[in-house]
Amino acid sequence: MLARVTGKRAALLAAVAVLLPGAMVGGVVGGAMGAAEAAPHAKEPTIFGHRGAAGYRPEHTVGSYELAVQMGADYIEPDLVPTKDGVLIARHENEIGGTTDVKDHPEFASRRTTKTIDGTKVTGWFTEDFTLAEVKTLRAVERLPSVRQRNTLYNGRYQVPTLQEVIDLAEGLSAKYHRRIGVIPETKHPTYFRSIGLPLEGGLVKALKDNGLDKRDGRAIVQSFEPSSLRILHRSLRVPGLQDLSAGGAPYDTIATGTGPTFAEMITPAGLREIRTYAQWIGPDKSLVISLKADGTLGAPTSLVKDAHAATLKVGPYTFRNENQFLPADLRVGTVPSDYGQALKEYDAFFEAGIDGLFSDNPDTAVAARGDFLDG
Repeated sequence: MLARVTGKRAALLAAVAVLLPGAMVGGVVGGAMGAAEAAPHAKEPTIFGHRGAAGYRPEHTVGSYELAVQMGADYIEPDLVPTKDGVLIARHENEIGGTTDVKDHPEFASRRTTKTIDGTKVTGWFTEDFTLAEVKTLRAVERLPSVRQRNTLYNGRYQVPTLQEVIDLAEGLSAKYHRRIGVIPETKHPTYFRSIGLPLEGGLVKALKDNGLDKRDGRAIVQSFEPSSLRILHRSLRVPGLQDLSAGGAPYDTIATGTGPTFAEMITPAGLREIRTYAQWIGPDKSLVISLKADGTLGAPTSLVKDAHAATLKVGPYTFRNENQFLPADLRVGTVPSDYGQALKEYDAFFEAGIDGLFSDNPDTAVAARGDFLDG
């Protein structure tokens, strides 16, 4: 006998049926394609552990990823940059002065330099100047110590993981917690890395294929801010793609070549239909889903979710965090930027707006908010 599904959960199931024709709805499979493409928790908003559980551990570490899964995240997210010898590792940026203890290693002092990355001059230490063996001598540190002082307790505890180590971790955690943990790697600065002879896409394709993850079932999703990178991946892989979208400007591949869409053009109905030719998700800055008023308070939903769903795209905005400084002005509690505000209310507003998932630094808060929403 099929369970009776009512309320918000029923509405979400109906939305899934529209986005994924043939998806399982209320226990009935309507066709093969949608069932094959459905991600973990496809019948409810998906929680992407943003850089793991970056609100509680130094980002992109085994500790951060494992905690995210313990807290209920459906996916863990490794941002990818290469080493000098071409190994893909998990760092948000190739400049690692703020996320590792490299500055405390006198043997690497001479490698501090200034480079132009995506049109911006950056000074520090860069992964492409280190072999993997050298990177493994470093230890991760908290990127935002003034905001997340408690996270500094774990400084020096974790190495920088490779993509393969993250994939292995997800497999192990899937077995440990008896549920499928997905991976959602992002190619960082792909145009830049292609220009210096260290393209990201080939290594990512090989890793997903070698690990049996090149499937439409959603156990892996690939993402990038640069459409050209996602198109390369789309031609080589069967996995879903997610097009990240900033609140302004243009993807760097558009800037570098002088041709291509701006982010504003990409969120129009025509732009979303174009994205659908190579991706199944968009990952917009959350202000593109619900805009802020002039006074910084939470405003009304835009048409983006409706327009994306009309293009059969799923919507997973970024980045949800508990601290006051990352929340709308009307959801802050007190005046201390690092104190927690009314994050649950922000989540609820976005779930009400119809999103299909989200990226969170605090997966436990996201999971709790999702449960409240579905039970409401």
